[in-house]
Amino acid sequence: MHVSHLSLADFRSYARAEVPLGPGVTAFLGPNGQGKTNLVEAVGYLATLGSHRVSSDAPLVRSGAQRAIVRAQVRQGDRQQLVELELNPGRANRARINRSSQVRPRDVLGIVRSVLFAPEDLALVKGDPGERRRFVDELVVARAPRMAGVRSDYERVLKQRNSLLKSAAMARRHGGRGVDLSTLDVWDQHLARVGAELLAQRLDLLAVLEPLADKAYEQLAPGGGPLALEYRGPVTGASPEELYTGLLGALGEARKQEIERGVTLVGPHRDDVLLRLGELPAKGYASHGESWSYALALRLAAYELLGSEGHEPVLVLDDVFAELDVRRRERLAELVAPAEQVLVTAAVEEDVPAALSGARFVVGDGEVAQR
Repeated sequence: MHVSHLSLADFRSYARAEVPLGPGVTAFLGPNGQGKTNLVEAVGYLATLGSHRVSSDAPLVRSGAQRAIVRAQVRQGDRQQLVELELNPGRANRARINRSSQVRPRDVLGIVRSVLFAPEDLALVKGDPGERRRFVDELVVARAPRMAGVRSDYERVLKQRNSLLKSAAMARRHGGRGVDLSTLDVWDQHLARVGAELLAQRLDLLAVLEPLADKAYEQLAPGGGPLALEYRGPVTGASPEELYTGLLGALGEARKQEIERGVTLVGPHRDDVLLRLGELPAKGYASHGESWSYALALRLAAYELLGSEGHEPVLVLDDVFAELDVRRRERLAELVAPAEQVLVTAAVEEDVPAALSGARFVVGDGEVAQR
């Protein structure tokens, strides 16, 4: 699978941009702040319905514009599809496939698949649990796009349950009438049911991802492992039903504390993934170089996994090589060079390893020009 054409309208710094693309390596070159990352960010948005740089859509719309449009022609073998997303901050986003059929935005998931390496990836190792949950859940959805609906359902139930708990906590603190908590059992069941499905997918993902990540780390940093991924949460189980029962029980045990604090304390939204390097946690113990290699290994493992289960994803390397020493730079380039499509951003061409020869675009002053 590869993107053969990218069109932007009022996306980030671009009033308009038309970028022809092809298989192999394409590098976007130009000084920082000229819009290189905006181009690959658009590809990532089509794949995940989110940005790797910001948590909301508002910054993605060009200043002064009301909406932004991201459109891509995608080729999968002999099949071509045109996918379009219209970003409307404060209102519902819209999506189209092949221009004529209007669909829900999450229905476009799976048409474009991408794996993105960026400086922000260091947060996978050094950052808060939310960074690792996001990585895992985005990969879960990339493997099974229907899980986008499950994640949405979980967030909706969690919001409703938190609202009820918050009302109860506030009433207790102010000595008012108690809030009717008779529906809490129902919300517990909903949260446990949807949460168990999400948790089962996370556990399955980590089981297949771990050996791939360990292999990738050995390729990037020979002799530096082994690497291990350990899911951290209060519930374990071998099936969704066991996980459902475990979550329901954990919610019951935490209820008193939850009512006091006014927030849901148990569930996939609180879990973490412990990244081990050798016998120690990577966070707090791995060096800067080891942390980079670990983050890159996770992304390479994601790429290999998605490729083995369907269409090979687009590989995006966003200003990564400038962050790496020469040895890691060359190893990474050798590993990704055979990919069907690789998109690279760099300030200068010297930052792009020789192994990644291919098309070159110069980015500057709001223009994207092929060299």
